[in-house]
Amino acid sequence: MSAQLIDPTWYQLAAATALVVLAIGLSAARGLGLERDLTVAAARTLVQLLAIGYVLGFVFSTHSPALIVGILLLMLVIAAWTVAARQRRPTHGLRLLVLGALSTGCGLTLVLGTQVILRIEPWYNPYYLIPLMGMVIGNSLNSATLAVERLDSDLRSGRDQVEALLALGATSRQAAAAAVRSAMKAAMIPIINSMMVVGLVSLPGMMTGQILGGNAPLIAIKYQVLIMYMIAFSTAVTAFVLTTLRARSYFTGAHQLREEALQE
Repeated sequence: MSAQLIDPTWYQLAAATALVVLAIGLSAARGLGLERDLTVAAARTLVQLLAIGYVLGFVFSTHSPALIVGILLLMLVIAAWTVAARQRRPTHGLRLLVLGALSTGCGLTLVLGTQVILRIEPWYNPYYLIPLMGMVIGNSLNSATLAVERLDSDLRSGRDQVEALLALGATSRQAAAAAVRSAMKAAMIPIINSMMVVGLVSLPGMMTGQILGGNAPLIAIKYQVLIMYMIAFSTAVTAFVLTTLRARSYFTGAHQLREEALQE
């Protein structure tokens, strides 16, 4: 028996603001200095989600393949710019590099998930493409951020070891192999941890949303298993492409470290 989904009123949504206010109060009490960040984040959450709600309502009603693909590409571009902006050293070309890695990982994942596994009809069905892509990109974005941060940190801190390996005749790929492995591992740990406790400690958003919407729990679970596997695949592919290409930017064609790449 499906339960009727409660539609929160605007007054109830406003009341929920008290939760953020309490978080801001805790930050102030502990001297964390996060009061402004929390306030801005809360405001952006409200504005961005309301905006996307109206946009998705329009997109779902038009069923335009070009518009839907455009939305997906815009999501990828915003994600790539976000990853680059979070880096302490956002070098030239990093945005395009991240965009390429995310497009490869997330795009391939979406095609396999919706066209090979689910076989949705029509192929551009926005009710599947946009929510699935959003979840895949969101998790891949975080993993990409971790991968770049770890790779940059390890290559800088391990510069002497890298140069020693190069001096002994190692190629740039061999010299950077340890840093690349460490970066990929850092990128994969969040999704592995999530998969370890899903259903036991956490009830993911997609499953919770479907259950609240009245779908049978088993159907919601099947979709959650699918999305978790999709995220794991996307994270692995994105991290592989990103760390491989990022590591190359540290070296010249003659397998020498670029001095400008190591500058803080």
